[in-house]
Amino acid sequence: MIIQCGTAGWTDKSLIACKRFYPRGCSTAEARLRFYASQFPLVEVDSAYYGMPSATNSQLWAERTPPGFTFNFKAFRIFTGHQTSPDVLPKDIAMALSDAASPSTTRKKNLYYRDLPAEIRDELWRRYLEALEPLRQTQRLGAVLFQFAPWITSAPEDLAHVDECAARMAGYTVAVEFRNASWLDERHAPLTLAFLRERQLVHVIVDAPPDVTNRVHTVWDVTNPQLAMVRLHGRNNETWNPGAGASASARFNYDYSDAELDELVASIRAIATRAAKTHVIFNNCFEDQGQRNALTMMGMLGGTASAPVLV
Repeated sequence: MIIQCGTAGWTDKSLIACKRFYPRGCSTAEARLRFYASQFPLVEVDSAYYGMPSATNSQLWAERTPPGFTFNFKAFRIFTGHQTSPDVLPKDIAMALSDAASPSTTRKKNLYYRDLPAEIRDELWRRYLEALEPLRQTQRLGAVLFQFAPWITSAPEDLAHVDECAARMAGYTVAVEFRNASWLDERHAPLTLAFLRERQLVHVIVDAPPDVTNRVHTVWDVTNPQLAMVRLHGRNNETWNPGAGASASARFNYDYSDAELDELVASIRAIATRAAKTHVIFNNCFEDQGQRNALTMMGMLGGTASAPVLV
């Protein structure tokens, strides 16, 4: 059993601006990724949530990282039920939607998955999978993470949407992180975990502020024997709901103490005995907090970028 640690991204503006993680002179996209991959065995491509990824970038990332390095990808936001501006869609698709002049698309500032015609949905899925292919071919693709919107509940219609996403991603390792508490509350947790197991979806274990309502419960369980996943969002109650326009780095501004990380180590080691691999992703992406915490965690677990933890 293997434990790998990494962070949610390597190009956050606040990370680069703080000048503490990347060495002097490490100022190009290529240099930063090569340096990051010398420190960690794993990274999450956070940018794939905000806009459609490209095969060109994936090919470059494959060339700039060593064999064995792993990229987890976030699913594009329209797939996960989030509001999506037409401006972030591929230009030809945005133009096709505009030309169609459908009332469901032209009168809205933001679109949702349900607003898209079936042929547009199919094309977006096709392009998303196409973008993953260079990393898949070079065995650098890990899991595709579906972080569903807080308003995606365990109600039947939303469950059907999660099921559709799983079907669209057949043949890939898919991780699921819910944000609505109804999925993993005392009543629904057994049903949700059974649903994930049946479809071999990876249950994402969440560490997040304890005193907020719009978060899923933390349940230490495994639903896919090949992969367990832990994502750490920090525990900053005050910034969890920052309002419109706030950056992700501001929302997840939290520096885990060594004592907090040490408390997590036992749970991570225990969960790792139930899966072939365990991914631990730090999403506290303000400045270099995630990188520092991930390096500390790796040290506590006894691993390095080139020699992951063996349990």
